[in-house]
Amino acid sequence: MKKKLNCILLVDDDESCNEFHQLIIEKTACTEKVEVAYDGEEALAFLKSSINGVHPEPDIIFLDINMPGMNGWEFLEEYKKLEGEIKSKIVVMLTTSLNPNDKTRAEKTGCVDGFRSKFLSIKDVNEILLKHFPEYI
Repeated sequence: MKKKLNCILLVDDDESCNEFHQLIIEKTACTEKVEVAYDGEEALAFLKSSINGVHPEPDIIFLDINMPGMNGWEFLEEYKKLEGEIKSKIVVMLTTSLNPNDKTRAEKTGCVDGFRSKFLSIKDVNEILLKHFPEYI
């Protein structure tokens, strides 16, 4: 049996997109659990939460760019201020935008490790795992 990630956090206001991505992630059997936040504020609250002093520390955050409330860019500004133990190992931005400036902007943040078009495929998830978590493949 292969080793599994502890947690993946989906941050997207689109419920059907989150459900689809949960199914794709479950098919890869790469994580113990998938958590969902519907905007940046909810994601930050999740990251700052703790049980018995332990933060959730998702291994991957899949972050949508365009959301009402706190969008992906605003989330990243606040995310950069978090303590190291609260952050995830990697952040992958997801978008339906065809604007090449979004990818450039994501790269310049210094905290985005990947940029993918929605919707994720099993191949996308496996490529991300191979690049960032080869021991889980």
